[in-house]
Amino acid sequence: MSHTSLPGSPRFRRIAPAVAVAAAAALTLAGCSSSSGGKKAAESGAAVSAGKADTPRMTIAMVTHAPSGDTFWDTIRKGAEAAAAKDNVKLIYSNDETAADQANLVQNAIDQKVDGIAVTLAKPDAMKAVVAKAEAAGIPVVGFNAGLSEWKKQGLLSFFGQDESVSGQALGTKLNDTGAKHTLCVVQAQGDVNLEQRCAGVKKTFSGKTDNLYVNGTDMPSVKSTITAKLAQDKSIDEVVTLGAPFALTAAQATSEAGSKAKVATFDLNKDLISAIEKGSIQFAVDQQPYLQGYLAVDSLWLYKTNGNYSGGGEQPILTGPAFVDKSNVDTVASFAAKGTR
Repeated sequence: MSHTSLPGSPRFRRIAPAVAVAAAAALTLAGCSSSSGGKKAAESGAAVSAGKADTPRMTIAMVTHAPSGDTFWDTIRKGAEAAAAKDNVKLIYSNDETAADQANLVQNAIDQKVDGIAVTLAKPDAMKAVVAKAEAAGIPVVGFNAGLSEWKKQGLLSFFGQDESVSGQALGTKLNDTGAKHTLCVVQAQGDVNLEQRCAGVKKTFSGKTDNLYVNGTDMPSVKSTITAKLAQDKSIDEVVTLGAPFALTAAQATSEAGSKAKVATFDLNKDLISAIEKGSIQFAVDQQPYLQGYLAVDSLWLYKTNGNYSGGGEQPILTGPAFVDKSNVDTVASFAAKGTR
């Protein structure tokens, strides 16, 4: 979660000083070794070739709660693939947004006797038992993206991601500077801990009124019609906050169809959203660097298995955001976003 400006910029330091140190170090690592020279990694957008580890081949499973077709998760996967290629790792990627099915995927990884598991904890209670099984089987587990408040409780080695509450509060504070008075926070998956924390963070610091709107994130036409109807019904809404790039682009269409003057801001980036920020149809985005999350999750397991390292010492999460991307700095990340890595 960290793009706005680059990690050393004054704006970045004001938003998340602790993040700047962690992200800068992580970016150095990613920049030095994100590509392995393997064809798949090169095609996925890894920009720097650093050779390939000569350590014994190992297998790592990455299991996420990602819905199909979400470009955010494509970026995470590209980062994971780049690290796997560099580290001589066979990566098994699987995903299911249904918590019970995601837990079954983790069980499958255990049954395959993988050397490590990287997992998201969007619904941590549903994952608790199977994570404990992995640990009992001697399989190291790290968390990323979702589960900041749970990773230590569940005995994970490390966590890579952003503090969703902090990121929401940062966005809420920024909205105060825009003059917005009534914000609609659009949640595409009810019960997802990360998403709920974002909206709660916005509400905590935004000085105006904040309402949540729950939509079916797997049905984009329904998302658009639901937002359109809400904006048409309540003309006092002057800001729409979405929790993912595809939803921001849809929200921008909805505001137009509803005849609303509401502005749109969002969490997370993709190539199309960068273009929308450049054109001005989207105000800004909060970025958490998903490529970095995928890369570090895999690389940390390799480091643990080959050298006994604990990222964050096993005590502190490695934060990858948040920071803002807006018209003032969008050109800095545009070329990377075009490759699908930012």
